[in-house]
Amino acid sequence: MNVNEKQAIVDELIEKLRGAQGIYLTDFTGLNVKRVTEFRRRLRKAGVEYVVVKNTLAQRALEGMDLPDIGRFFVGPTGLVIGGENAVAAAKVISDFAREHDNKPAVKAGIVERRAVTASDIARIAKLPPREQLLAELAGALQAPLAQMLYLLQGKLSEFVGLLEALRGQRESA
Repeated sequence: MNVNEKQAIVDELIEKLRGAQGIYLTDFTGLNVKRVTEFRRRLRKAGVEYVVVKNTLAQRALEGMDLPDIGRFFVGPTGLVIGGENAVAAAKVISDFAREHDNKPAVKAGIVERRAVTASDIARIAKLPPREQLLAELAGALQAPLAQMLYLLQGKLSEFVGLLEALRGQRESA
């Protein structure tokens, strides 16, 4: 591979990494072609891409970006899981697939929202509920006190109207 071909690969990888919310490094040792193909298919279904390039080219692509240094993890067979808009979905697919296949691929490290994360951090990310569920829980937590306050105010308003009616009734009878 000549210098121009290598640079083209690095440029293409930089373009893929630029908009990624999550980048995970995996060691795919022990996975046969069938399992890697299945892994790629699951990732693609979740809107995530799996890329295998030479470690030096991947390091060069990451060096050209404003991201934490995870270069020490580019040892041995390394595959890059590039999670576009949803870093949690990528972590879930990796975690689920590894659980089903004797912890393969093994997670080395990653970058989530421009912060370096360890394999244990990625396992915790994979256990997070979907974004929509988190937003719904937040909305419910914000709505509950407001609904309770509204209920109390309505009660006081009804009590006040009742007192006014009683006062009017008293004045009419006198």
